[in-house]
Amino acid sequence: MEAYDMKVLVELKKWQRKMTRNASLTDRVAKNIQNRTNRLIPDKAHEIITAAIKNMVRAVLTGSEFTTREALKNIDLKERDRLAWAKISVYKKTASLEGAGTGAGGILLGLADFPLLLSIKIKFLFEMASIYGYDVKDLRERLYILHLFQLAFSSREKRMQVFQRISDWDEYIYRHPISMETVDWRTFQQEYRDYIDLAKLLQLVPVIGAFVGAVANYRLLGELGDTAMNGYRLRLLKDKIDTTI
Repeated sequence: MEAYDMKVLVELKKWQRKMTRNASLTDRVAKNIQNRTNRLIPDKAHEIITAAIKNMVRAVLTGSEFTTREALKNIDLKERDRLAWAKISVYKKTASLEGAGTGAGGILLGLADFPLLLSIKIKFLFEMASIYGYDVKDLRERLYILHLFQLAFSSREKRMQVFQRISDWDEYIYRHPISMETVDWRTFQQEYRDYIDLAKLLQLVPVIGAFVGAVANYRLLGELGDTAMNGYRLRLLKDKIDTTI
């Protein structure tokens, strides 16, 4: 086995422990509060928000499919990781600038940050799929992208469920229908909103909004980058993980 692959396997082992760690007391309390808050929101409002998020994500998925370069073939993992780190750096800066711009514009522009940042994140995941050699024209790969998104921006309980799916993606996708209609869009939007609520609310505050928006978006893209990178490494090294970890 290549020395670099061994190094990555060690990093993957740490990441796996992080993804499967039980929720802390603080995590559980925060999630309970968010669940109670969500129950206070009328079902009709949830339906409207869910439909909006579903249509927004599907539109971005479709657009990104045609603007993402072909999947890279015949390069080793070390080179893929190098390209991935470079892409993460670019998108973190892009998201930070977007957050600063919308945060400085007050409430209206602050609200516009939500769809803009969502689009940036999905487009970023398409780029990462291409770097690691996966064809985003394949519906199974677009479903995997949505799972990576959920893995990055969900409660610890939901994160563990999603991780179990992606840890053996080929088996999971073999046993389940390949369709966007299988996505639980209500859970998808609630978990995402709950995860980023505090940062996005502070971004609406005058004066500090620009700073908060820049820092929050930079951090959120960093988390997504770490998740995507390890999620694709996990698939590429699946056979080696099974025999060494």
